[in-house]
Amino acid sequence: MINEAHQTDAERICKLWDEALGNKDLEASLALYADDASIESPLVQHLLKTSTGIVKGKDNLRAFIARVFQTNPPQRKRFKQGFFTDGRIVTWEYPRLAPELVEIMEIDEGLIQRHRVYWGWYALGFLKHE
Repeated sequence: MINEAHQTDAERICKLWDEALGNKDLEASLALYADDASIESPLVQHLLKTSTGIVKGKDNLRAFIARVFQTNPPQRKRFKQGFFTDGRIVTWEYPRLAPELVEIMEIDEGLIQRHRVYWGWYALGFLKHE
């Protein structure tokens, strides 16, 4: 059974996260993550030149998200379709014939705890040309 308070948190976070990324608002983005949150994405290794694709903790998230904002094209594709949630896990795809990526967030106590980005074949071309 879905907890209504958790459902509301998930909906609020999705809306605010998309707005913060669309506006490239670093502080608004970080405010949505728990202090010990993590992001797992192919971009972590690519942009930060690390051996792993995971960043943990607010300071590391700050460096990563700031770098994403520096390299993001102005026409960043924001998700225009809905998302799926059970109130704790939020999932959405970016619309295409074959979706190029899927994002999953785990929400707890009104904040993002874990955020994972899965890229399809289409997005790999970005890494080759970046």
